[in-house]
Amino acid sequence: MLSSDKIARINELARKAKASKLTEEEAKEQTKLRAEYLQSFRSSMLTTLKGVTIIDPEGNDVTPKKLKQEQDKNKLH
Repeated sequence: MLSSDKIARINELARKAKASKLTEEEAKEQTKLRAEYLQSFRSSMLTTLKGVTIIDPEGNDVTPKKLKQEQDKNKLH
């Protein structure tokens, strides 16, 4: 998870970009922080999805095969 300081900085740069133009250095920092945020988000989402089981209204496990394979790989590690 991204630190609250980094998230605050992302938001600060976004507000500044809306109000005025960012300097070249700030734009580079913003790009780097956004990439870091997206990587953290994707990792967190993948971890969440690997723990999901989908059950239909009749009680049958209808989890997609690809997801089940990923879950099985994680059980081995």
